[in-house]
Amino acid sequence: MTKESAVSAIKEMPQEFEVDELIEKLIFVAQVEEGLKEIEQGKKISLEDAKQIAQGWHK
Repeated sequence: MTKESAVSAIKEMPQEFEVDELIEKLIFVAQVEEGLKEIEQGKKISLEDAKQIAQGWHK
């Protein structure tokens, strides 16, 4: 996560908020950034493969 993305996330928060709300927002932004980086690196799976993996969780 960059300082710029953290500052942007803070600026999107309401004037008053709980610290845990900010932490959740920062974690979410960091996870999205990591996912986008993995996509750029070719680390992705198809929707069909994801469905097959998810079906295995229900057993």
